Amino acid sequence: MIKSPYQSLEDRFRRMDAVSGAMSMLHWDMSAMMPSGGASSRAEQLATLSSVHHSMITDPEISDLLDGAEADLHLNNWQQANVREMRRAWIHQAAIDADLVEALSRACSASETVWRTARPDNDFKAALPGLEEVLNLSRQVAEAKSEKLGVGLYDALLDQYEPDGRSCDIDVIFDDLATFLPDFLDDVLSQQAAGADRLPLQGPFPADTQRELGKTFMTALGFNFDHGRLDESAHPFCGGTYDDVRITTRYDEADFSSAMMGVLHETGHAMYDQGLPKEWRGQPVGSDRGMSIHESQSLLIEMQACRSPEFLDYAGPKMREAFTGAGTAWQTENLLRRTTHVEKGFIRVDADEVTYPAHVILRYQLEKAAIVGDLKMCDLPGAWNEGLNNILGITPPTDREGCLQDIHWYDGAWGYFPTYTLGAMTAAQLFAKAKHDKPEILGCIAKGDFSPLMSWLGEHVHSKGCLLNTRDLLKEATGEELNADHFKTHLKTRYLGS
Repeated sequence: MIKSPYQSLEDRFRRMDAVSGAMSMLHWDMSAMMPSGGASSRAEQLATLSSVHHSMITDPEISDLLDGAEADLHLNNWQQANVREMRRAWIHQAAIDADLVEALSRACSASETVWRTARPDNDFKAALPGLEEVLNLSRQVAEAKSEKLGVGLYDALLDQYEPDGRSCDIDVIFDDLATFLPDFLDDVLSQQAAGADRLPLQGPFPADTQRELGKTFMTALGFNFDHGRLDESAHPFCGGTYDDVRITTRYDEADFSSAMMGVLHETGHAMYDQGLPKEWRGQPVGSDRGMSIHESQSLLIEMQACRSPEFLDYAGPKMREAFTGAGTAWQTENLLRRTTHVEKGFIRVDADEVTYPAHVILRYQLEKAAIVGDLKMCDLPGAWNEGLNNILGITPPTDREGCLQDIHWYDGAWGYFPTYTLGAMTAAQLFAKAKHDKPEILGCIAKGDFSPLMSWLGEHVHSKGCLLNTRDLLKEATGEELNADHFKTHLKTRYLGS
């Protein structure tokens, strides 16, 4: 039986997905389990698999098969969308040669390995050579993709994480946020100062107890432990494959809230991965719809749902029981004050949702400047400190709390950062519509029942995969394109009561 061009492409992309899945698991192992002595061989493994994957998707026959599939009038809407996403993946990969792919993979592995030591040691000088090499190679990738996509250098990298995303659109959104946030933050801090104090929770909080509590909340959210697991790493993340989703967090025995919120955040990612359409596993159309949607799922769970009084009505007693807590400090009112406390801080992953956008805007500005050559990496610490002072009025005391805190640039993820705040805005819009459609959502969360919320997300987001582009997905789910007013309304309601 002679296969059609479309059928041939499905076979090829299914095999490519298997290679990508193997790479993802190797990355997870490198972050969570691998001994330090394995770094060199792991870099070689990942570089080889990157080269293999690149050679598969840039096979000369792929171009002709895509042309044939696009001319096939018998494809249904899912198949047509699959071809569209195949074409997108092919354009990105065919733009760069195999040597560059392999060199970037090796450079990222080496840079990330050094970063894991340099960060706790506050040693930016040690991380600098690897970072410069990763940036140099990433810029070469941007130049190659820019020509093929017909966009600027930064947008060529952004498109890898946010399909069809453009910095000109982000600039408008972020400029508006940068105008809104300072006065709003001042108002929030003033109102917070006039309110009741946060009562401290007495530790220590053993990591093993935190881990079991995290698993309890993961189970309530619907995470399937037959198809995933929770581990520990220097930087929390969600990885793995559709049927084996790996999430990680990091524990502080003096404060359990960071790890708990990290678990909730990563579980939001994981529920998206586990909820993608099973019938399209292994195909581009069956994957997630870009990072702003992915981040919306994690931030919807962590920020929108799980910093609410309803969630704490359910979770508070479980926290008290797990850590044998007693007294008014463990009551919902105080837990809520702690969970929604706003403070100008240095660390992005620990930031509250009011100051978090400022952290993202800073990184967005810096990485744009770096990609176009206006910022040298040797000047990054000073630029970072100056930028954070300009946007939040604080200066990191060390590089560990400044430009060393995030893994992204050291691991080659240039163009990723704006998706965090785009995701926060998308989360607010989706959660507002979900509550409108299913008014029982908050009452059910207060009982530890997330099924109404997760079923709505499953129907309107998870099950769609890449059938729709980001704009159409959000419009179909909520009735409108991305509207930052939902995010602002959420912030005003939660933090000012207006």
